[in-house]
Amino acid sequence: MENDQDTAKPSSRPIWSGSITIGLVNVPVKLYIMIRDQAFSFRLLHNADGQPLKYERVCIRDNKVVDWKDTVKGYEIRKNEFIVFKKEELDAIRPESDRKIRLDKFISLLSIDPVYFEKSYILVPDKSLDAYSLLMAVIRQEGKAGMGKVTMRTKEYPVVVYEYRGALVLTTLRYSNEVINPGDMEDLTKLQKPSEKEMELAIKIIKELSGEFDITEYRDGYREKMEKLIETKMKGEVIVAEVPKKEEVKELMVALQETIKQLSKSITHP
Repeated sequence: MENDQDTAKPSSRPIWSGSITIGLVNVPVKLYIMIRDQAFSFRLLHNADGQPLKYERVCIRDNKVVDWKDTVKGYEIRKNEFIVFKKEELDAIRPESDRKIRLDKFISLLSIDPVYFEKSYILVPDKSLDAYSLLMAVIRQEGKAGMGKVTMRTKEYPVVVYEYRGALVLTTLRYSNEVINPGDMEDLTKLQKPSEKEMELAIKIIKELSGEFDITEYRDGYREKMEKLIETKMKGEVIVAEVPKKEEVKELMVALQETIKQLSKSITHP
C-alpha cells in the first residue's frame, strides 16, 4: 500500500466558488480543500456473517422505526424536554450565501492566537488572474492577512486570507465564545513555582533540544502500522499482537537529571 503521508493529493474539484471582495474590488476565486484527512474509517459488521450493519431511527417511547418524513428537529432545554422547530422556522434565520468572501480589514497574521484557527482551504483564481496576482503580491509584501466573513453551507464563518507558498489560503476562525479560557480551569490555580534547580535543569534540556520547525520529521506511526496490518490481513497472514511495555514514572528531579545524561551521551556519541 502506497504511503502518501508526505504528499497529500490535491482535490480535483472545488467545493465552493465565488469572489473575494474588498470594497468595490472583486477577485473571483475557487475554493479547494487544503487538509486531507488521512484517518482510517471502519464499518461495524455483524460478527456472525461479516455483513455491514445499518442504522435506523427508533423512537425510544414505542420502540418503532420512524421514517425520515415523520421527523422534526428539537433542541433539548432540560433532560428529555425539547423545543420543536419547523423547517420553515430554521430556514428563516439561516444565513444565505452570496458567494462572497468579504474582507473588511488587514491585520498581521502573527497577531492571531493559534487557538482560533479552524480549517484551511486553497483559493485558486477563477477567470481573473491579474486581480488574484495583485492581491497575493500586496499582502505578501506588506506581511498582512485580510480578515472578514464568508457563508458556506448555511454557516457564517470569520476568516483570514493570506499568502502561503505561492497561493492565497483561506482559514476559517472560531468565534471567541467557542474558545475556553485556560485561566478558568480550577486545577491551574494550584500550580506551584518550580525550584531554581528544577528550572536550571529544565532550561538546559530545552536548549539541548532546540531546533527548527520541520513537520516532515514526524511520522504518523499509527497510520503506517494500520497500512501494514491491512496488507497482512489481505494476504491472510496470522497477526501476532505486541503488548507495549509500560514505562516507569520517575520523580521529577531524577527524570530531569537522567534526561540530561542521555542528551550528553547522544551529543558525545552521535
